[in-house]
Amino acid sequence: MLHTTPSFRFARAPGPSGQGQQAVQWLLKRNCSVTPAQLVGLYVSLCVVSLGIAGFFWSQGATLVMPFAWLELVVVGAAFRVYARHATDGERIVLQGGQLVVELESAGRLERAEFNREWVRVEPKNGDGSLIEVSGQGRSVRVGRHVRPELRPALAREIRHALRGC
Repeated sequence: MLHTTPSFRFARAPGPSGQGQQAVQWLLKRNCSVTPAQLVGLYVSLCVVSLGIAGFFWSQGATLVMPFAWLELVVVGAAFRVYARHATDGERIVLQGGQLVVELESAGRLERAEFNREWVRVEPKNGDGSLIEVSGQGRSVRVGRHVRPELRPALAREIRHALRGC
């Protein structure tokens, strides 16, 4: 008997878990081109260059350059901090055995919801391109923030397909 593993576009099936059950996992993350560590390096180099230039003009008698350089670095630092705080945002959906677990991470805060596989519903919230609502047992969670709107219906179909055990 030939056993084929279903092919997924968004998910990966890492194989049987410790209990011998097949698990399917969807990792939906932000598309970040710069990691927080790289951002720190960029900010430090920006500080060195900016304060070096401001120091040169300060020594030449332009005393207002230094306060504005510090103001600039504080504002840029605040913007970088907001970016770095959300750089690791993502959604993790795991289907294993009789459970569907949805974990949403935003700005370092983790929200987790568990659903019984048999009672869960997966559908778009409003219409075409809207977030996907996963609901069951009186709870609901919206997923798909990090997927392009035109691909969300395909993601919802894939999750439904996996829930049916196909």
